[in-house]
Amino acid sequence: MSSNPVQSLLRVPPFPGSRPASFVRPTDVDLEVDDDQIDWALREIASRRVGGTYWAARPPLPEGPYTLVRVRDLGNTLAQVAEQPRLLWLNSPGHSEGRNHAAATVAGPCDPWHLLARAESAITDADDELAMIAALAGLPVQCLGQGPFQALTSERPRDDVLRHLFRQLYVRPHAFVDPFTGEQSDLGQVVEISSFWRGLVDSNRDIEAAFGFAFWKRSTVAPLLWGGTGRVPFESRARVVPEGVPVAVWSSRVASPTLAELRGRRAQMLEVEDGFIRSTGLGADCVPPLSIVVDRLGVHFDPTRSSDLEHLLEEATFSQTILERARRLRELIVSLGLSKYCASDAAAGRRVAGRRHILVPGQVEDDRSVQCGGGKVKTNLELLRRAREEAPDAYILYKPHPDVEAGHRVGAIPDETCLSFADEIVRGEAISPLIAMVDEIHVNTSLAGFEALLRGKVVTTHGVPFYAGWGLTNDLGAVPSRRSRQRSLDELVAAVLLIYPRYLDPETRLPCPPEILIRRLSQPLSLPKTGPVVLLRRLQGRLKQRLTTIRPW
Repeated sequence: MSSNPVQSLLRVPPFPGSRPASFVRPTDVDLEVDDDQIDWALREIASRRVGGTYWAARPPLPEGPYTLVRVRDLGNTLAQVAEQPRLLWLNSPGHSEGRNHAAATVAGPCDPWHLLARAESAITDADDELAMIAALAGLPVQCLGQGPFQALTSERPRDDVLRHLFRQLYVRPHAFVDPFTGEQSDLGQVVEISSFWRGLVDSNRDIEAAFGFAFWKRSTVAPLLWGGTGRVPFESRARVVPEGVPVAVWSSRVASPTLAELRGRRAQMLEVEDGFIRSTGLGADCVPPLSIVVDRLGVHFDPTRSSDLEHLLEEATFSQTILERARRLRELIVSLGLSKYCASDAAAGRRVAGRRHILVPGQVEDDRSVQCGGGKVKTNLELLRRAREEAPDAYILYKPHPDVEAGHRVGAIPDETCLSFADEIVRGEAISPLIAMVDEIHVNTSLAGFEALLRGKVVTTHGVPFYAGWGLTNDLGAVPSRRSRQRSLDELVAAVLLIYPRYLDPETRLPCPPEILIRRLSQPLSLPKTGPVVLLRRLQGRLKQRLTTIRPW
């Protein structure tokens, strides 16, 4: 129950670890918001079910219809509801006479839109924002006592009454601000961000447990897996999970017996992996991800089964609005020189005149994407050999994977062997300038191939990455016949970067659109400082590198 009727109806959810943030700040200047804008906002708030504590609990409800009641003075209310056959008491003090009139009682913070879904009417105090939400949901409202919502008492509150109240209570006293940047915003953007958060929270509500999440990942993953109440249930023992429930798993970090036990308990496993714009450091160095993907069908890098991403690309219809946003996002990424692990505005020079330049990025050879999607190409050396076969006259640059170079993962090729196929081994240059410089890129399943598509480069795939098979790449791997659609580059970007992943703003610790994370990654001063775990991990990698290069006498 709201004790302050001028509190914003649209509020920022309390995501785990997030900084306090708001959509509004007080102002003495009347905002110019016309009737059409307010009418649009009221329709959208109702259709998207945002406003109030929409992220809160969604308890079981009795079969409707019922009258939802939330009042402070229960005694005075009973006489007025005596003729009502079915009541759902919300936050009732629990008086016995209240229970006699109740279909059920519900306590604690709840999602008001959920509570109203089966209701046929609502009775509230006249200073309770639930009255406004019930009116927006199209229900008859009865307001008791004195307060700003008294005018909503009606069989169906009139549109002009709703518009007037919304303007007086939620528009005139406030200036709208962007919760990520603090910059001036508008009512439309506030509704859009609220709807974005609603979708995220609702998608997580059924997750009963999360397995395989290292302690250094949890602070950035938790807001992206939060279901609106309590903490994200990070677990290590499968037996704590009821049979048949959804669980989030970082499969490569879950012990095989635990995975087997989860399967034995018929758990619905949601695969979680790093997103495609991840951080300014390596996962192998324990730098937490600022982006993840959560897939209920499979996992995007395994072409042997469908995934949510593949389903999107095969089935979705993309509006012109989202395609335009995808184009702007693609251009922004390219202009900033952004890749999965870093941003670089440096330029790479051509090596020789008159020859086609090809980049071959190495991968971690025991990575799941290589094991699942590499087909016959299981090693970096085999990839390099095949690239040379395809382009015998080209100038080939080989760039080892940063996790391999850091000494943490498998996939190193001795320089001597490497240079029997490649013209050059590139270590000191970021990958974005290299992609911009070359004419073509040959990959197994590397994300670098997608990053090359963003930059308009020719991409040859030897394995089956998620971006193969949509008419944008030269595919040498066994692309599954399920991928039958021809997609434009902006349709691919819309699915891969706008719809499929989840992003975290490292400054506010709020889930955010990709544009916000890209803005942060391009401004290193706004990013968290490197912690002791990362520094220790990097030292460990350097020591491992040195040990592997020491030759016996």
